[in-house]
Amino acid sequence: MTSIDSEVRTLLESRVDAAQVKDIDRLMSHYSSDIVYFDVVPPMQYAGTDEVRRNFVRWFDGYDGPISLQTHQLAVEASGDVAVAHMLHLDSGKRTNGLETSIWVRSTVSCRRSNGAWLITHEHISLPIDMETLQAWFPPEM
Repeated sequence: MTSIDSEVRTLLESRVDAAQVKDIDRLMSHYSSDIVYFDVVPPMQYAGTDEVRRNFVRWFDGYDGPISLQTHQLAVEASGDVAVAHMLHLDSGKRTNGLETSIWVRSTVSCRRSNGAWLITHEHISLPIDMETLQAWFPPEM
């Protein structure tokens, strides 16, 4: 693993840590001002930190307490000041309606290093589904 890979992995781990405790300011510190974020909820595309922040607050507000966000199969490709990573996340916790839920999501993240700091410039979240049944797909035990 290169030092660039390690730096990007550290950025992504810090992003997950901030999301789990719903620290919106720390979470947003990992995103560039020109972030473009694709999510599974309407309007599905969020541009700029104000829109992305509102989307994260909406996500946080759906949970009663912390969010468990486990990263699996993280892969990083980096060269120079650009990096791309993809991973699976198991997003779970107690929802405000009282239900305990778990859902797998896929995440692809593009990062750029500027003035020595890595920031996320693009993120794409998707839900794996079985196209025949239109039900959520769950990977084998990891």
